Amino acid sequence: MTVLLWIAAFSLLVWLWLACCHGLFWRTDVRLPPRRPPVRWPQAVIVVPARDEASVLPVSLPTLLAQKYPGRARVILVDDHSSDGTGAVAAELRTMDGLELTVTTPPPLPPGWTGKLWALRHGVELAGPDAEYLLLTDADIAHGPDSLAELVAAAEGNGLDLVSQMARLRVETGWERLIVPAFVYFFAQLYPFRRSNRPGSRTAAAAGGCSLVRREALERAGGVAAIRGAVIDDVSLARAVKSSGGRTWLGLAGEVDSVRPYRRLEQLWRMVSRSAYAQLRHSPVLLLGTVLGLALVYLVPPVATVAGLVAGAPLVAVAGGAAWALMAGTYLPMVRYYGQPAAAVVLLPFTASLYLLMTVDSAVQHWRGRGAAWKGRTYSRA
Repeated sequence: MTVLLWIAAFSLLVWLWLACCHGLFWRTDVRLPPRRPPVRWPQAVIVVPARDEASVLPVSLPTLLAQKYPGRARVILVDDHSSDGTGAVAAELRTMDGLELTVTTPPPLPPGWTGKLWALRHGVELAGPDAEYLLLTDADIAHGPDSLAELVAAAEGNGLDLVSQMARLRVETGWERLIVPAFVYFFAQLYPFRRSNRPGSRTAAAAGGCSLVRREALERAGGVAAIRGAVIDDVSLARAVKSSGGRTWLGLAGEVDSVRPYRRLEQLWRMVSRSAYAQLRHSPVLLLGTVLGLALVYLVPPVATVAGLVAGAPLVAVAGGAAWALMAGTYLPMVRYYGQPAAAVVLLPFTASLYLLMTVDSAVQHWRGRGAAWKGRTYSRA
């Protein structure tokens, strides 16, 4: 039990550091900064890359066309060579009293580009030089009626070049309730929002589902071409904007929601595993460190608690229990943000073990040459 005691004690120290010294990553109060209507509302264009999204567009696209924006705004949906009639569905959703909608298809995908970024590049080009702001949003994201206006007001009022909101994902099925809150919690742990929002910090992150970028800042960063091969395009965009002198902001959304259902574990597994190894820069060393780190931080506390109680080793049980309590306490705000019962926090170690397996599976798929497979495309080197 002596070895387990030392491991449990170390896990407890890690959790004390995470809770107190890691950018308060666990808090869910990072929302849009103070905003007031600008003197002049700049022209904005909403760019939506869409590949095989016919099933979700009837829910999401009308919310974009219904935006109450005081200035000039329009929507460009880029049908990325879909096979399910995405473009036709989008065209049928045009409204007489909503924002102008353009449905377009980009040229064939060239080497070195991911499909989403090639579609975004095409949409940004069509937006034209008069578009001062570009709202890059996914086809499965529904926006409240004032979403665009609030994003622009936040950018204008705070001198921000990139304003991004982490869309609220669905938590209706059992697997969604188990996996989704942890997904956002782990993302915030990896990229603490407060650190990312600090101008001098090296941390930079964004959420690809909802990112408003100032066109001038995007061009200064090298345009979409600067990140053309990135699988984790949102973080890459934030890094490009921030490294070129721009100011970025990321927080949780109030009225920006994903409408994509993840009814089976397989769908959620694929969502995570397709980019997990890319996040580790395809490094076996980083993979090993991540696996060991996840085990130390999330699996050791419950194992030590149970083992200590069974073996009559109170110090082991106390160290493990204290670490588990800190884990649960930091997870509670995210669980509440998603409207889930507080008791769900005790399942985080189990969920973390699933994420560990997803990360390993991501590496295995890369080694097999499948890389980041998504909607019929594989980016083995991305």
